[in-house]
Amino acid sequence: MTAPTLAPTAPPAPLRHVSAPGVARLLGTWRAGGPAYRALADALRAALLAGTLAPLTRLPSERDLATTLGVSRTTTSAAYAELRERGFATSRVGSGTVTTLPRGTATHRRGTRRPLAGDAPATDVPAGPFGRHPGGDLIDLAQATPVASPALHAAYERALEALPAYLGTGGYAHLGLDEMRSAVADRYTARGTPTTPDQVLVTTGAQHAISLLAQTYLRPRDLAVVESPTYVHAMEALRAAGGRVAGVPAGDVDALVSTLHRAGARLAYVVPDCHNPTGASLDAGGRAAVRAAADRSGVTVVGDETLGDLVLDGAEHPPFAGDGASPRVVTVGSASKTFWGGLRVGWVRADAQTVHRLARTRQASDTATSVLEQLAVVELLREHAALLPARVAALRERRDLLAGMLREALPDWDVPTPAGGLCLWVGLGRPVAHALAGAAAAEGVLVGAGPDFTPDRTAHDRVRLTFTRPPEELAEAVPRLARAWSRVRS
Repeated sequence: MTAPTLAPTAPPAPLRHVSAPGVARLLGTWRAGGPAYRALADALRAALLAGTLAPLTRLPSERDLATTLGVSRTTTSAAYAELRERGFATSRVGSGTVTTLPRGTATHRRGTRRPLAGDAPATDVPAGPFGRHPGGDLIDLAQATPVASPALHAAYERALEALPAYLGTGGYAHLGLDEMRSAVADRYTARGTPTTPDQVLVTTGAQHAISLLAQTYLRPRDLAVVESPTYVHAMEALRAAGGRVAGVPAGDVDALVSTLHRAGARLAYVVPDCHNPTGASLDAGGRAAVRAAADRSGVTVVGDETLGDLVLDGAEHPPFAGDGASPRVVTVGSASKTFWGGLRVGWVRADAQTVHRLARTRQASDTATSVLEQLAVVELLREHAALLPARVAALRERRDLLAGMLREALPDWDVPTPAGGLCLWVGLGRPVAHALAGAAAAEGVLVGAGPDFTPDRTAHDRVRLTFTRPPEELAEAVPRLARAWSRVRS
């Protein structure tokens, strides 16, 4: 009798590794009120849920972590045990304690909600149990992603009607569909930056555009200048390309200009519109000064205008590229914040030579952007002026709601009212951002700890709170944050 043939067992997924000093740097000031082991478990869990600590990461040994953090091994052992009990870690033979995410973990509340103007109809998303907080569901104030535009579904319907005209082609438009490039160029021109379609490269989202620019302009150990704080994933892209990332204070044009002239940088990344995370924008004079510095220094400056449509107070800002003549000024845009994050369509506006250079870089990882997605964005851009006011009004209402409730419930916090964007850059008055993030996660609220948004992991006295969730969730999040703050203060 022939023995049955067994299918080969798939090898386990490769593990990342993090050292004890690496965990200490990641968590910052993690201690909160209550037992130390629970505060440590909460901080590690918050880092996992925020994405700053990846799943399938082998944690340092209990002994090494205890020594580095200056706690007893009993504390680290109990913290790891709590993570395993709640599904955020597992034990592997030969690998020790490995981080995981429990099945069913979601970042949405149960139940229905009343949509606001600018929201697309949404179905309920079941959420798995989490922690000890009341209700058992997470409220995500860490991710800055608005819900879809109500016009999205109809735009896809029209895109599907247009799709048959492209089915006889290979489907690869390496620079982007002609219609898409023309629509983006027209938008720039209407705003005051004359642009032709050959100056536009369509990408698979703005993050893809930033990564392409980093891969094209940076060699290992080249210096890249960013604002501090700034967009987390931009820093990741610059470092992934081998760059050394240095920061200048966000909004300090003089410091940025001085750094471009004397630091020997190869690339600079700025968010001139509705800055992430502060919500501030550069004025016309600041934009002109940065463009002039780029030309004089020879440093390519990338202006990320992804949030440019989300001006909540005041008038639309002048385009970062100005007259568009400088080859050293490149801008990045996206459909994600204006229409929906699930639309993975972005673009780069640059001189034609740079566009083709970037297109060559993309061939190593991504040959072209989805045809159907581009057709849908073309439809949405045609309705841009009609759709934007409702979007902005809904976000303004949520900003004011969250800021007002935070000021009332937590009067010792510095809660600004940003003029644009999707988040509040809140001052805590003490360097306990990671401790608060851990305590908040235990209460069922995800927040962004300030150090995650800075190249040198400062801003320990700040947290980023987004206001894109429905009003009911924002209202429910505030008392949870108050309970978390009470734990930290104690």
